[in-house]
Amino acid sequence: MQVTSEAVSGVARRLNVSVPTSRINEQFEARLKRTAKTVKINGFRQGKVPVNVVRREYGAGLYQEVVNDIIRDTVFEAIQQEKINAVGMPNIDSTEMKDDVLVYQATVEVYPEVDVKFEGLNVERKTTEVNDSDVEKMIENLQKQRAGWAETKGMAKKDMQVTFDFEGSIDGEKFEGGSAEDFKLVLGSGRMIPGFEDGIIGMKKGEEKEIEVTFPEDYQAENLAGKTAQFKITVKLVEKQKLPEIDAEFLKVFGLTEEEGVEKLKADVRKNMEREVKNGLRNQVKGAAFDALVAANEVELPEAMLAQEIDRQRQQMIQQFTQQFGAQGAKAFDSSMLPDDLFKEQAEKAVKLGVLVSKVLADAKLEVDQARVEAYINEMASSYEDPNEVIEFFNNDKQQRAQIESVILEDQVVDHILASAKVTETAVSYEDLLKEQQARQQG
Repeated sequence: MQVTSEAVSGVARRLNVSVPTSRINEQFEARLKRTAKTVKINGFRQGKVPVNVVRREYGAGLYQEVVNDIIRDTVFEAIQQEKINAVGMPNIDSTEMKDDVLVYQATVEVYPEVDVKFEGLNVERKTTEVNDSDVEKMIENLQKQRAGWAETKGMAKKDMQVTFDFEGSIDGEKFEGGSAEDFKLVLGSGRMIPGFEDGIIGMKKGEEKEIEVTFPEDYQAENLAGKTAQFKITVKLVEKQKLPEIDAEFLKVFGLTEEEGVEKLKADVRKNMEREVKNGLRNQVKGAAFDALVAANEVELPEAMLAQEIDRQRQQMIQQFTQQFGAQGAKAFDSSMLPDDLFKEQAEKAVKLGVLVSKVLADAKLEVDQARVEAYINEMASSYEDPNEVIEFFNNDKQQRAQIESVILEDQVVDHILASAKVTETAVSYEDLLKEQQARQQG
C-alpha cells in the first residue's frame, strides 16, 4: 500500500492511497469460499454450492463488499502511517481501478495546530471582602426562609402577603380561570400579569376595588393574549412578614446550642460566605482569563469537533429538561426544537478554548500539582461534619479525585495565562460577585 498526504486547509488533510488488487483478490476468494458454505441456491444442498456458481450469482456484490472493507481498513492504516492526528471519520472522495491498483482519495479533519499568543491579554480580577453588614444580611435571609406572617391593619405594600377574592371579566363577560377566592399573593413576587399586583398595593383589609390590566401579547392562553380585562378585588387579609427570633429553637436548626449563641452563628455564616467568595473569585478570574485567551487567538475549527460539542450541549439541555419535568415530560420533548444554531456560538467558544488550553498544557509542560489537589480537598472537606470521611472518599475514589485534579489543572493554566497578562483588580461587593456568578452560570 502506498500513501501520500497533503494539506487542503489548516484542519484537513487529503490522503492519496493505492492498494494492490492482489490484496483485494485474496480477500475476495476467501469470501467466496465462506459464502459457498452458507448460501442457499436451488439445486444444491446448503454447504455444497460450488465456488464458481457463487462467483456467477453473487460475485459482483461480494467483490464490492470486499473493496468497501479494504477502503475502510486501509484508510485508518494510512492515517496512522502518515501520523495524522485525526478527528471524526474520514470521508472517501473518489475511488478508481487503475491497472492492478485500487486508487482512492480521502479527506480527514485534523486536530488544529495553533501557536498560542499571550500578547496584549487584559484580564480583570475581581476582589471582595465579607463585611459585617453582609453577614447580618445573610442571617436575615436565613430568618426570612423560616418567616411567618402576622396580620396588619395598614396598607398592603411590597413583600406583604395579601389574601383576596377576585373576579375578572372582558367586555363584561367572565372568562375561565379569571376568578378565585381566598387567593394568597406576596406582592412583588411577579406571579400575576403586569399591573395586577400594582393595583393591590395600597389596599387595606375589607377594601374593594376594580383594576384594569392588559394580558401580554405572548400570554399562554391565546383567547386572552393582548386583551384588556377588569378585575374586581376584595381584600380579606393583609399580612407582613414576621421574622423568627434567633433563639434556642432557631439555633438548633443550624446545629448550635443556645450557649454558643448568635456570635457562633455569625462566625459559621462568615466562614461559609468566605469559602463561597473564594470559589466565586476563582471562577471569575478563570472565566476572565479564558475569555481573554479565546479573544486573542484565532483557531480554525474542524466541523467534526464542532458537531460533537453541539451534540453534547444538546444532550445536556435534554437531560436538564428531563430532570426538571420528569420522564413523561421528556417523552413529549422534541429534540428538533433544539437546532444546531441554538448551540453554535457557545460550542465554537468551548471547542476553541479546549484547543487553546490543551496547547498551553503541552507547551508549558504543566502537570497536576498534587499539593494543590490535597489543599483543595481539605478545604472542601472542612465544611462537612466529618472532614476525614470526605478526604478518605476522594483519596479512594479515582474518578472523583480525577475531577478535582482537572479543576486544579485548569487553575494552573489560569495562573500561566495571568503571568503573561495585564491584570487589573476591581473591588466589588459580595452581593455583586454572587450576581455575576449566577449570570455566568445561566449564560
